[in-house]
Amino acid sequence: MPLIAWAVGSYATGLLAGFAPGPFVSPAIVGPSGALAVLAVLATLAALAFRLGAHTAPLACAVLFAAGVAVAQDAALHDRTPAPAALNAEDAGGLQRWRAHAGATIDTLFAADAPMVRALLIADKRGLPADVKERYAAAGLMHVLAIAGLHVAVLAGAVLLLLEAARIPRASARWLAFGVTALYVAAIGAPVPALRSASMLGIRTLTRSLDRPVSPWAVLAWGALLPLLVDPREVTAIGWQLTVAGYAAITAAGIWTRRSLPRTVRGARRTLSRHLAAATLATVVTAPLVAWAFGLVSFVAPLTNLVAAPMVVLLQPTLFLALLLAPFRTVALFVAEAAHPVLAVVDGIARAGAAVPGGSMQVAPSLAVSVTAAVASVALVVAAASRERGRPAVAAALAVTCCLWWPLAPAGSGLMELHMIDVGQGDAVAVRTPHGRWILVDAGRQWPGGDAGRKVVIPYLRRFGGDLALFVLTHPHADHVGGAATVLRALRPLAWRDAAFAGGSAPYRQSLALAAQLGIPWARVHRGESLAVDGVTVHFLAPDSAWSAHLTDPNLASTVAIVQYGAVRFLLTGDAEASEEEWLLAHERDALTADVLKVGHHGSSTSSTDAFLDAVHPRLALISVGAGNSYGHPNGEVVRRFLDRGATVLRTDQLGSIVVRTNGRTLQVVAAGHEWAPKPADR
Repeated sequence: MPLIAWAVGSYATGLLAGFAPGPFVSPAIVGPSGALAVLAVLATLAALAFRLGAHTAPLACAVLFAAGVAVAQDAALHDRTPAPAALNAEDAGGLQRWRAHAGATIDTLFAADAPMVRALLIADKRGLPADVKERYAAAGLMHVLAIAGLHVAVLAGAVLLLLEAARIPRASARWLAFGVTALYVAAIGAPVPALRSASMLGIRTLTRSLDRPVSPWAVLAWGALLPLLVDPREVTAIGWQLTVAGYAAITAAGIWTRRSLPRTVRGARRTLSRHLAAATLATVVTAPLVAWAFGLVSFVAPLTNLVAAPMVVLLQPTLFLALLLAPFRTVALFVAEAAHPVLAVVDGIARAGAAVPGGSMQVAPSLAVSVTAAVASVALVVAAASRERGRPAVAAALAVTCCLWWPLAPAGSGLMELHMIDVGQGDAVAVRTPHGRWILVDAGRQWPGGDAGRKVVIPYLRRFGGDLALFVLTHPHADHVGGAATVLRALRPLAWRDAAFAGGSAPYRQSLALAAQLGIPWARVHRGESLAVDGVTVHFLAPDSAWSAHLTDPNLASTVAIVQYGAVRFLLTGDAEASEEEWLLAHERDALTADVLKVGHHGSSTSSTDAFLDAVHPRLALISVGAGNSYGHPNGEVVRRFLDRGATVLRTDQLGSIVVRTNGRTLQVVAAGHEWAPKPADR
């Protein structure tokens, strides 16, 4: 019990330490100023709840240690530029250089198979095409593409078999196998799932050497805890969450099959039943996490995993052997060629699983639905592992009922809310209607291997719940359209409006193709057009097709719209620059007045002219900008223009995501955990 309590305390610690202050969590609660106090209280409550006695001190120390790490690394915790930095080979350490060398060797040996082998051997998924990732996700095999417990266990087992075949004593072979596995995990950068699996292997090796059997739940507790001692915030990483939840489900399924399968079920039938039960329970238990993180639920996952697992067991040692034999090129090429058919079979399983009609479903669960689904998952694990299954089974049924009922409950706060989502150097503005539906203007940027749509925008909207009624794209630059494809796929807006600038970027063309594939109605923005959603009106002021036809810069043809609820007006300008502002002054001057202005082009000196600001005369100026961006945004002189006119300037690089609420008459601002009413207009 003390060990489990320690793991639970560490889980809660990491959870609190991992959340940055924002519109959901007040910095007074989890920010640097309050983290130590809150986590000290948590340690005390955990000690009282579990009656740890002498174990109170170590648990409190672990909790306070995690809080200290969170406070000391506050700058990293508030990083607002999620794109991964490129590795500088000259500055890389030994392990990074080894990975780079291993990657080059893989490219030479495996040719067309290299992107897949890189993912399976050195945890490098950057070269995998997006359609491959989507195929494996739909088939429920995404974990195959990431170094996880299965890969580490297969490698350790293969090394152990080789050592035992060499007649090395079993006790020594276990420790050597663990040493090789630990070096491998360190060499690939110690991803959390692999680190967790290696930790559990080390614990099992130690207990067997001491001839002290240990509960699988204790092994799980230590395996979950040890990576958090390296970085407590890893508890918020989907890899850590999936690997812990999956191992718990597999452990519970093993207990259930031992107790429940009739003794008459023997041999291959019993083995098959055990594996099918483990795959099914692991799929169900991890489904809430997969749905939350990836917006997808795979119904074929138990079957695809059952078929793919033996292939991975055969494939992983073969790939590793080819890499080890690289100095002997002819032999290494022979082994690599031998691995190709197995790779093809694994990919074929993924293709078949993804092609099953209704085999997977795109979802966008709210925070409430995800939490209740997680409760159901925990209850299922308890029911499978317990002798008395009635109460946890009832709890699981009640939680599932809540999951099904919650989306039918009335949504919305009765207020209109404008959310300027912190996507770094880019734009994503979400309007929430009084009935809880969304109008999204832009979807943030894109970078190699990811985008703000998947990483920021989709999780943000899901926390609140509600359908996406309308998506508006201001212009096709990548910092505005980069996340559009993932948003379209996950949230399926009912309509899309776009300035339709000729040409455009690759992400823009990809988004258009996907919208056509998904049947999302698309139409270009027409000046003077108005759309109404739940009492919120979107009135388009620009661009005008006759004026923008000769333009070569998409910024100058940005969609400009007034969003109005009651008497309160919000002016959204995309990246409109001075020439488009002049056009607006000449043609739409009377329509420009607004209480809140989304500042054009991230506060660049190319926008926000004096004449334009005099016409808008905003009370609030919202600037979406990345921390420490290389463009120098926002420009100091532009900020001064707003301040001279009495406007309050709010920036995402300083405050994170910003929320402005209105009942149609007054404004309320929520930023960095604080809430206040801006001063009344002096018009």
